[in-house]
Amino acid sequence: MATPTTQAQEVITCDLCTNPTRKFCNNCQVSLCADCINKHVEKLDSLPHDIVPFKDRKVAIPECEFHSNQRCEAHCQQCDVPVCLKCIFGPHNGHKVKDMPESFNDKKKQLEKETKEIESTIIPQYKKKNEETESKISIIMAKFEELDKEKENHRKFWHQEVDTIFNTLGSLIKFKKENHLAALKSHQSKINNCIPDMIQTVQQNKMIMKSKKVSAITNYKSKLQEYRNMPTDIDVKLPTLKTNTVQGRELSLELGEYKASLTQTTLSSLTEEVSYLSLQKLLEQAKSITTIPTGVNPLHHVACVGVDEAWVSGGDKTIRRVDIHGSVRDTVTTTCQYCPNHITVTRQGELVYSDGDSRTVNIVRHGRSETLITIPQGWHPGILCCTKSGDILVSMYTTDFSQRKIVRYQGHTVKQEIDRDDDGEPIYKGGKYPLYVVENNNGDICASDNNADTVVVVNKSGRVRFRYDGTPARRKKSFNPVPIVTDSMSQIIVADINNDCLHILDQNGQFLRCVDNCGLDKPQGLSVDSEGRLWVGLYKSGEVKVIQYMK
Repeated sequence: MATPTTQAQEVITCDLCTNPTRKFCNNCQVSLCADCINKHVEKLDSLPHDIVPFKDRKVAIPECEFHSNQRCEAHCQQCDVPVCLKCIFGPHNGHKVKDMPESFNDKKKQLEKETKEIESTIIPQYKKKNEETESKISIIMAKFEELDKEKENHRKFWHQEVDTIFNTLGSLIKFKKENHLAALKSHQSKINNCIPDMIQTVQQNKMIMKSKKVSAITNYKSKLQEYRNMPTDIDVKLPTLKTNTVQGRELSLELGEYKASLTQTTLSSLTEEVSYLSLQKLLEQAKSITTIPTGVNPLHHVACVGVDEAWVSGGDKTIRRVDIHGSVRDTVTTTCQYCPNHITVTRQGELVYSDGDSRTVNIVRHGRSETLITIPQGWHPGILCCTKSGDILVSMYTTDFSQRKIVRYQGHTVKQEIDRDDDGEPIYKGGKYPLYVVENNNGDICASDNNADTVVVVNKSGRVRFRYDGTPARRKKSFNPVPIVTDSMSQIIVADINNDCLHILDQNGQFLRCVDNCGLDKPQGLSVDSEGRLWVGLYKSGEVKVIQYMK
């Protein structure tokens, strides 16, 4: 607001309208135009009014709250408070002060400026932002409505899929029923057709015997042998419907050659996985934490126990438990004639090993080996994997190495065999090299098929999901996968012995990166400890590299 002495006068408007100011009410501290004087007085008729020309206006000066009967003639700029003379020479001594009328005018200008900015700029901005937010709300509501419709469409589709499965099953049952009944009715018809003929023969024979005619008896042709040869019974094998239900996870059924299954990831496990994913990610550069000399040369297998220990085995029948400092904590002499085909650890921390010569899978309890599984004649156990559910996956091979398959054991019982695809073709290639196997968090069974130089991943039901041939990693030498593991993020890690590196894939087979900077000379053993670190056994040197690859 301009003062009476300002040269470039600013137009001062009435506080009640937009007309130029002519008067001022000293009592109410209000600027007024000629038209608004009466309006102001009438509106506040209970109060006294001192209407003066605007140039003669007086700013109401407040009393000092610290000194009685003292008026605040100035405003302290440093403390931003009204002050009287005693204040100026007292606690505010040396502070910069401004006359109250001047301070009043400055404050009023600031107030007007702020009010104008709020009214003309900030409020429109807020309104615009409110409209934008309202638009986002509308978009989100529309998207979620669309998502809900899509969900319902999928519900219908899934129901159709279930109906298709059971309709197919119904048609198959009807077909088998009709075939069986048709065969039996045909058999029944043959039997029924014989009975009248035999009754007629009996009657004719009786008549011949009664007639006592020599010619009738001598001309008799016997049908006894024909009647003795009763139509062969039909062996009807009734089909059985086999079903398996794992609540919240899997439904499967089987009728003869027809098989169908539905699988589902439970919400709780999915939530845990997502929350863990949000906390973990790959390091930009993997780093070797330590190198452990095991004294085992050549080194074949590594199986972590907890955080800082692992079982290791090589070319002899002894399995050793070493800690992260290289100290041997325990040894187990196996029943193997030469050396174990593989070693692993149960969820309870018990050592399990496979003996190819005796065709057994053994567990070590209290320092002694006990046979868990005996493999059928003609097959031998190779690589092992102890699953979260307590099952054991056994990679098997025939005596002549021509065939390989993976078998799931629940105790001594075979629960599942994985060897053929939907077209009846072998999933895994026969050959002299091991078929490494591991189960992922989502139930997938991941295999490192060293004979085919390929990683093969099948789902819980044994259906092939994808294959990985190492091409995306762009290594100099051909891909030669050996041990394979999975981590808490469901990532698949496989050792490539030809290229001295590790390939890391996501659970859907998407290549993520290679670990090739940690001096991995011929990586042959591979395991993950409870801290999420990789323990990599080096074939030639017998060393184990402990590698941190996750944040």
